[in-house]
Amino acid sequence: MAYCMDNDIAEVLISREEIDNIVKRISAQITEDYRESEHLVLLCVLKGSAPFFGDLVRHLGIPCEFEFMRVSSYGSGTCSSGELKIILDMNRADISECDVVIVEDIIDSGNTLFKLKQYILDKGAKSVKICTLLDKPDRRLPEIKDKLTTDYTGAQIPDEFVVGYGLDYNEKYRNLPYVGVLKREVYEK
Repeated sequence: MAYCMDNDIAEVLISREEIDNIVKRISAQITEDYRESEHLVLLCVLKGSAPFFGDLVRHLGIPCEFEFMRVSSYGSGTCSSGELKIILDMNRADISECDVVIVEDIIDSGNTLFKLKQYILDKGAKSVKICTLLDKPDRRLPEIKDKLTTDYTGAQIPDEFVVGYGLDYNEKYRNLPYVGVLKREVYEK
């Protein structure tokens, strides 16, 4: 019998239909907010944001460019080191002319995204906004809580271990078409 990833899911938190509605709502907001922008750049934070990013940009009704970055502040552990590690950077000579929207899959502690936004501002971007599919405000670090605001949020979720639609556990489950809570016995082995 073939292995079924669905068997590892305790509950579906956000269905494919709900994700579609979130994507359409956020893309409409971005389209309206950047209608007058001369140089909109959407920045996909790899890897987890790729499905959300792809769906989001397909629904935008305005011209935009794509950039990709891969960053981390976790190293090999599960606790943030507090330092932003750039694994893949964008290289733009015209950053001062760009309105950048960072597209993220989930905001947890907020540390990585806070530092990434500052990094892009320090590079000279005209403006930087944050778009996230999921937000876990209960996990926000106290020192980040008042400093990090999201401009476009798909859904706030409880402090659960979620996978699917780009989110992973050990590089698995990214291809599930929904966001689900992973059963504890899967990751507490």
